[in-house]
Amino acid sequence: MPKVILICGKLCCGKSTYAERLRLEQRALLLSVDEIMLAVFGPYAGEKHNEYTEKIQAYLLEKSVEIIRTGCSVILDWGFWTKAKRTAAKAFFQDRNITCELHYIAVSDPVWQARIAQRNRQVLDGQTDAYFVDERLMEKFQNLFEPPAEDEIDVRVG
Repeated sequence: MPKVILICGKLCCGKSTYAERLRLEQRALLLSVDEIMLAVFGPYAGEKHNEYTEKIQAYLLEKSVEIIRTGCSVILDWGFWTKAKRTAAKAFFQDRNITCELHYIAVSDPVWQARIAQRNRQVLDGQTDAYFVDERLMEKFQNLFEPPAEDEIDVRVG
Protein backbone atom coordinates (compact mmCIF):
# COMPACT_ATOMS: atom_id res chain seq x y z
CA MET A 1 0.00 0.00 0.00
CA PRO A 2 1.50 3.37 -0.95
CA LYS A 3 2.30 5.85 1.79
CA VAL A 4 3.95 9.19 2.35
CA ILE A 5 7.08 9.57 4.45
CA LEU A 6 7.92 12.93 5.99
CA ILE A 7 11.66 13.38 6.56
CA CYS A 8 12.32 15.52 9.64
CA GLY A 9 15.62 16.73 10.98
CA LYS A 10 18.01 19.60 11.42
CA LEU A 11 19.62 21.40 8.54
CA CYS A 12 22.60 19.32 7.32
CA CYS A 13 21.74 16.30 9.46
CA GLY A 14 21.65 13.82 6.58
CA LYS A 15 17.99 14.05 5.55
CA SER A 16 18.63 14.06 1.81
CA THR A 17 21.13 11.20 2.00
CA TYR A 18 18.66 9.15 4.04
CA ALA A 19 15.75 10.09 1.74
CA GLU A 20 17.70 8.97 -1.33
CA ARG A 21 18.55 5.62 0.29
CA LEU A 22 14.92 5.18 1.32
CA ARG A 23 13.78 6.08 -2.21
CA LEU A 24 15.83 3.22 -3.63
CA GLU A 25 14.83 0.73 -0.93
CA GLN A 26 11.11 1.49 -1.17
CA ARG A 27 10.97 2.34 -4.88
CA ALA A 28 9.31 5.61 -3.94
CA LEU A 29 9.28 9.04 -5.54
CA LEU A 30 11.34 11.66 -3.71
CA LEU A 31 10.02 15.24 -3.64
CA SER A 32 12.48 17.86 -2.39
CA VAL A 33 11.82 21.57 -1.92
CA ASP A 34 15.56 22.33 -1.95
CA GLU A 35 15.99 20.52 -5.26
CA ILE A 36 13.32 22.71 -6.88
CA MET A 37 14.49 25.92 -5.21
CA LEU A 38 18.10 25.37 -6.30
CA ALA A 39 17.10 24.36 -9.84
CA VAL A 40 14.89 27.41 -10.33
CA PHE A 41 16.58 30.13 -8.26
CA GLY A 42 20.10 28.88 -7.57
CA PRO A 43 21.43 29.28 -4.05
CA TYR A 44 20.00 32.78 -3.57
CA ALA A 45 16.26 33.42 -3.80
CA GLY A 46 16.71 36.53 -1.68
CA GLU A 47 13.95 37.97 0.45
CA LYS A 48 11.34 35.86 -1.36
CA HIS A 49 12.95 32.56 -0.26
CA ASN A 50 10.38 31.80 2.45
CA GLU A 51 7.46 32.74 0.21
CA TYR A 52 8.70 30.52 -2.62
CA THR A 53 9.40 27.67 -0.22
CA GLU A 54 5.84 27.82 1.16
CA LYS A 55 4.35 27.77 -2.35
CA ILE A 56 6.51 24.83 -3.43
CA GLN A 57 5.61 22.88 -0.29
CA ALA A 58 1.89 23.45 -0.91
CA TYR A 59 2.28 22.33 -4.52
CA LEU A 60 4.24 19.22 -3.55
CA LEU A 61 1.66 18.23 -0.94
CA GLU A 62 -1.05 18.26 -3.62
CA LYS A 63 1.22 16.54 -6.16
CA SER A 64 2.09 13.82 -3.63
CA VAL A 65 -1.60 12.90 -3.33
CA GLU A 66 -1.79 12.52 -7.11
CA ILE A 67 1.31 10.31 -7.09
CA ILE A 68 0.11 8.16 -4.19
CA ARG A 69 -3.21 7.61 -5.94
CA THR A 70 -1.25 6.02 -8.82
CA GLY A 71 0.16 3.45 -6.37
CA CYS A 72 3.62 4.91 -5.73
CA SER A 73 4.86 5.90 -2.27
CA VAL A 74 6.25 9.41 -1.79
CA ILE A 75 9.08 10.76 0.35
CA LEU A 76 8.86 14.44 1.28
CA ASP A 77 12.31 15.82 2.03
CA TRP A 78 11.99 19.31 3.45
CA GLY A 79 12.70 19.12 7.14
CA PHE A 80 9.32 19.62 8.82
CA TRP A 81 11.14 21.78 11.34
CA THR A 82 8.14 22.84 13.46
CA LYS A 83 5.46 20.91 15.26
CA ALA A 84 2.84 22.99 13.43
CA LYS A 85 4.23 21.95 10.02
CA ARG A 86 4.36 18.30 11.04
CA THR A 87 0.84 18.35 12.47
CA ALA A 88 -0.54 20.10 9.39
CA ALA A 89 1.12 17.64 7.00
CA LYS A 90 -0.09 14.61 8.93
CA ALA A 91 -3.64 16.02 9.06
CA PHE A 92 -3.49 16.78 5.31
CA PHE A 93 -2.79 13.13 4.55
CA GLN A 94 -5.13 11.71 7.21
CA ASP A 95 -7.98 13.76 5.70
CA ARG A 96 -7.27 11.96 2.41
CA ASN A 97 -6.98 8.48 3.99
CA ILE A 98 -3.28 8.26 3.13
CA THR A 99 -0.85 6.51 5.44
CA CYS A 100 1.77 8.96 6.68
CA GLU A 101 4.98 8.31 8.62
CA LEU A 102 7.42 10.74 10.20
CA HIS A 103 11.07 9.67 10.01
CA TYR A 104 13.28 11.72 12.33
CA ILE A 105 17.00 12.00 11.65
CA ALA A 106 18.62 12.54 15.06
CA VAL A 107 22.24 13.69 15.25
CA SER A 108 24.41 14.87 18.12
CA ASP A 109 25.62 18.48 18.08
CA PRO A 110 29.26 17.51 17.31
CA VAL A 111 28.16 15.38 14.34
CA TRP A 112 25.84 18.15 13.18
CA GLN A 113 28.59 20.78 13.31
CA ALA A 114 30.94 18.46 11.40
CA ARG A 115 28.32 17.90 8.68
CA ILE A 116 27.75 21.64 8.31
CA ALA A 117 31.49 22.23 7.97
CA GLN A 118 31.77 19.41 5.43
CA ARG A 119 28.86 20.73 3.36
CA ASN A 120 30.25 24.27 3.40
CA ARG A 121 33.62 22.97 2.14
CA GLN A 122 31.85 21.07 -0.65
CA VAL A 123 29.85 24.16 -1.64
CA LEU A 124 32.97 26.33 -1.71
CA ASP A 125 34.84 23.68 -3.74
CA GLY A 126 31.96 23.46 -6.25
CA GLN A 127 31.26 19.81 -5.39
CA THR A 128 27.60 20.45 -4.59
CA ASP A 129 24.95 23.05 -5.32
CA ALA A 130 23.48 22.77 -1.81
CA TYR A 131 23.00 25.84 0.34
CA PHE A 132 26.02 27.30 2.15
CA VAL A 133 25.19 27.50 5.86
CA ASP A 134 26.39 30.91 7.05
CA GLU A 135 25.83 32.45 10.48
CA ARG A 136 22.55 34.08 9.39
CA LEU A 137 21.10 30.80 8.19
CA MET A 138 22.36 28.97 11.28
CA GLU A 139 20.73 31.56 13.57
CA LYS A 140 17.45 31.39 11.63
CA PHE A 141 17.44 27.62 11.89
CA GLN A 142 18.29 27.52 15.60
CA ASN A 143 15.35 29.84 16.30
CA LEU A 144 12.98 27.79 14.16
CA PHE A 145 13.70 24.06 14.70
CA GLU A 146 11.48 22.20 17.15
CA PRO A 147 12.60 18.60 17.68
CA PRO A 148 9.66 16.22 17.44
CA ALA A 149 8.21 14.66 20.55
CA GLU A 150 8.45 10.88 20.84
CA ASP A 151 4.74 10.48 20.03
CA GLU A 152 5.24 12.25 16.67
CA ILE A 153 8.02 9.92 15.50
CA ASP A 154 7.27 6.75 13.55
CA VAL A 155 10.90 5.93 12.66
CA ARG A 156 13.98 7.31 14.43
CA VAL A 157 17.20 7.28 12.46
CA GLY A 158 20.58 7.77 14.11
